[in-house]
Amino acid sequence: MKKRWVVIVGLLAVAAVALALGLLALRDTKLVQGLVQDANGPVPGAVVRVQGDNTAVTTDAAGRFGLLVAADAGDADITAWAPGYFVGSAHGLSESGFALIDLVRYPTTDNLDYNWFSHEGAQGSLSCSHCMPCYDEWRADAHSLAAINPRFLSLYNGTTLTGQPGTPTTYAFDADLGIDVPVAPSQGQDGVGPGLRLDFPDLGGNCATCHMPGAAAREGGAYHVDIQTASGIDLEGVFCEFCHKVGDVRLDANQMPDQSLPGVLSMQLYRPEADQQIFFGNFDDVTRRVSYLPLIEESAFCASCHFGSFWGTVAYNSYGEWLDSPYSGPEIGQTCQDCHMPAVDYDYFVYPEQGGLIRDSERIFSHRMPGASDADLLHSAATLTVTTQREGDRLRVHVRVANTGAGHHLPTDNPLRNMILLVTATDADGQPLALASGPTISQWGGVGDPAQGHYAGLPGVLYAKILADFYTGETPSYTYWRQTRLVSDNRIPAFGADETTYEFTLPADAGAVTVDAQLWLRRAFQELMDLKHWNTPDMLMSQETVTVE
Repeated sequence: MKKRWVVIVGLLAVAAVALALGLLALRDTKLVQGLVQDANGPVPGAVVRVQGDNTAVTTDAAGRFGLLVAADAGDADITAWAPGYFVGSAHGLSESGFALIDLVRYPTTDNLDYNWFSHEGAQGSLSCSHCMPCYDEWRADAHSLAAINPRFLSLYNGTTLTGQPGTPTTYAFDADLGIDVPVAPSQGQDGVGPGLRLDFPDLGGNCATCHMPGAAAREGGAYHVDIQTASGIDLEGVFCEFCHKVGDVRLDANQMPDQSLPGVLSMQLYRPEADQQIFFGNFDDVTRRVSYLPLIEESAFCASCHFGSFWGTVAYNSYGEWLDSPYSGPEIGQTCQDCHMPAVDYDYFVYPEQGGLIRDSERIFSHRMPGASDADLLHSAATLTVTTQREGDRLRVHVRVANTGAGHHLPTDNPLRNMILLVTATDADGQPLALASGPTISQWGGVGDPAQGHYAGLPGVLYAKILADFYTGETPSYTYWRQTRLVSDNRIPAFGADETTYEFTLPADAGAVTVDAQLWLRRAFQELMDLKHWNTPDMLMSQETVTVE
């Protein structure tokens, strides 16, 4: 009786508001009135919409709403969502014009024995492929390869790319420190390069917390996962259901992850019991065991795996760089997802033949997640500007490298990455002009044949975050999981720029001179690439060529 009285009062109140606004005068629309409630009564602040439509209203303090819908929307579903609830719905509006929507709270426990989702005999992420085009996008994304990336595995295991094993690290007792410390050369320069398991043969490390989070989230996981023996869904890396089971990311007062809780350890997973199910997504009107999670469209969702601190030294920090940049502020308000999960060119996220609704494509985001291997994204990140001036027998070249498109430093993420500016000046016959003054690329750009990517000593700049081994002093340190110290960091922050000037000797018969500036992204320092047999090509980010008559 009480519920009926609430409904009657609600109808009268909503109708009065609607009349006052003149909404009922519109002939091609009709007013749907209703109430959103749970087991304990009305739910205020719930978001209500016609399923698939962009226009929404929220319920008032008594759980009531009035929603203007198309006059011919008789069979449409009206959905409602509020934080902590599954999406609810009402169907068949043509019969009564009133929508009573019951919301049910989703389970908030995390079942460590949860068996990951399967569908029609398909296990793991393949189970998503029946209905969702984003499966193929995820397959092409680096997240799907996080556990099987050959470079990652060779660095973890301490092998070459072809599997040749390295020599375990040697330690010696340091009387001053009172502990065993690695003996130089300790980064495998005399063999096949470093490896976490060469340093710590009996430890799994914390790599799995980001590269294999499903395994790390099991009871007794995290620091005890042996990536060498992984199988099943763990080999899918950051897989579909894992991300859609994340209900929260724990950050501190400065909106940063706890450095002692990397990856999944800073995430709150909601893995339900056997008779329950829950997925989180970026729509508040999907009614199949789903709840809307605003966090999934915020940079904070990415934070704990794109920030890493070891022994007090920050090794990588794409998220923090974004947080400290203007991109995170209200004037720009651009998230990680805006660049790395752009809108798609199709208008459904479930295939229409599988019951998917036609939606606004601007609200459907790609799971291809372009990054350091995407040429288009790299081209949009930086801008080169070259100016020249002839002064007698000298040619002065001024180069400006600007971070015009990345919301973090260039380069970012793994500290092995570096960015190389290569500047050349050649005469009319294609012969290089001698550099009279100006910066040259450090030995970290590779000592050897320039045709093989060894650019040390050539005009230009290498941009990188340089770490040194705390005990041996080896620089740059490739073993950032050890204790290291920061030596230098000349990377270019968001909206920042670096300017350098070069003077080339200009022979009298040089003729027309061609100045060429190229900006390259390199996955790791050349020495490490050579040791590990990583044949990953450099990626051209920007190029500017000027002819001087």
